[in-house]
Amino acid sequence: EPLGLHQVEAVINVPDIRDPLGIRDRAMLELFYSAGIRRSELAKLQLHDLNRERQTLQIRQGKNHKDRVVPVGTRALTWLERYIDEVRPRLALDIHQPALFLTSYGEPFNPDVLSRMVTKFIKKAEIDRPGSCHLLRHTCATHMLEGGADIRFIQQLLGHEKLETTAIYTRVSIEQLK
Repeated sequence: EPLGLHQVEAVINVPDIRDPLGIRDRAMLELFYSAGIRRSELAKLQLHDLNRERQTLQIRQGKNHKDRVVPVGTRALTWLERYIDEVRPRLALDIHQPALFLTSYGEPFNPDVLSRMVTKFIKKAEIDRPGSCHLLRHTCATHMLEGGADIRFIQQLLGHEKLETTAIYTRVSIEQLK
């Protein structure tokens, strides 16, 4: 069951954006919902994977070692840019660190840490729903479908090999699609 728009907003608004780490966390949540990426993919993102002009993100070696390019929504891009320009330089202890998102120790995130963080944000949002990173991915796909996006575009976005996976994922039957 995907989140409703008000629930997504509640989760995304949990991080305290007066705190630099809150800006980072907000950017991560916005990206999970905007691009529908997996936690492992977000953890592997590098600075150069974001193309600000084209508003795209290069996902390298996603599931089944596939690369893909996904669009980044304007709002998510705004938060990403704010994080990159204002916060990331303070977190980067090593100027050669390529990871896009950095922990307070200046290191890339472990996917399990991302899961625990997002679970905590969902709890704090008081939307009475359990979930983690995957819930935002599922919600992204469902909202796109409900908004009229072509299922094949959603399939590409999510990096699914088979259309059936996307259909199951968005709880739409192949019969409905036909």
